[in-house]
Amino acid sequence: MWLMKSSAIMWFRQDLRLADHPALCAAAAAGEVLPVYVLDDETPGAWPMGAASRWWLHHSLAKLMERVPLILRRGAADRVLDDLLRDTGAMAIYFTRGYAPWSGNLERRVKEKAGAHGATVQRYGGFLLHEPETIRNGSGEAYKVYTPFARACFAAGEPKPPRAAPELRWWRGTTASDSLADLKLLPVKPNWASGFEGHWQPGEVGARQRLAAFLAEGLAGYATGRDEPALTVTSRLSPHLQSGEISPAELWRATRDAAARAGGRLDGAAEKFLKEVLWREFSYHLLHHFPHIPEHAFKPEFEAFPWRNDGESLRRWQRGLTGYPIVDAGMRELWSTGTMHNRVRMIAASFLIKDLLIDWR
Repeated sequence: MWLMKSSAIMWFRQDLRLADHPALCAAAAAGEVLPVYVLDDETPGAWPMGAASRWWLHHSLAKLMERVPLILRRGAADRVLDDLLRDTGAMAIYFTRGYAPWSGNLERRVKEKAGAHGATVQRYGGFLLHEPETIRNGSGEAYKVYTPFARACFAAGEPKPPRAAPELRWWRGTTASDSLADLKLLPVKPNWASGFEGHWQPGEVGARQRLAAFLAEGLAGYATGRDEPALTVTSRLSPHLQSGEISPAELWRATRDAAARAGGRLDGAAEKFLKEVLWREFSYHLLHHFPHIPEHAFKPEFEAFPWRNDGESLRRWQRGLTGYPIVDAGMRELWSTGTMHNRVRMIAASFLIKDLLIDWR
């Protein structure tokens, strides 16, 4: 069955939600929506997804599929979308922009293949608060230091208010889809992720519940408590943001609103938390403007640093067996829960490169 001209493919990526979703809102306004997720382990240069991230993805997709008739495919995304355009007759593809070094080339290939079918491609933001081209220093260059970058973001004004989920008319045709089990995202025996389930609730609902709990229980003590690994005052929103189950704009607005409801008593804590949100923003801006940094030193003078090739020390660090309690506690927390307290993460990473002198790559 072929789509009508007013129908479009919604290519879900790291935006597994319905609310505050610019690309989805635009696709909904265009007509019937064919929602698609592609598990892409084939695009040249793309980073392979880790096993813990795959565990999260499985559960996030499962939650999204409770609300969305999602088509699942696996393969190179540009090829899969090309096949879907041919099979369905769709005349448009909507998606959220990516920021990895290989994302731009992939998105250009998608546009080229869509053009061969006479279809249009519409790309939107939503994964970040500010697009990397919009925050520049006085010379028009990208910021390399966090503090002036954060000041510029605050000076840019408040993000646009988050939008509610749009009314959606799903595509009424049929096309082949893999099952979620076909994607083989969960660990096989032994189930090393068994401890994750007690700590996390992937999905858009879980993200919103996590945010609400943090604002009610953690924000008041966040300004100083975030430095204490034994306290539970950090937001634990990172994996939800990474999967796009909640937008940074919704998180930002909710934090501002919580501070306002407290009559200004939480303004300092809110400001501190939003500055941490801007660290995420800064990292993606650096990645966009300096795409070499995942594999090379940010400062060229460190490119020839004399790292030690010490496999045994690396394995002991990875397993939490260094003999340094704070490092080992953090690494064991990572193994058990999939995450690590942010301050311990800095200590463990610093220990790896500055004490063990092991190459961070």
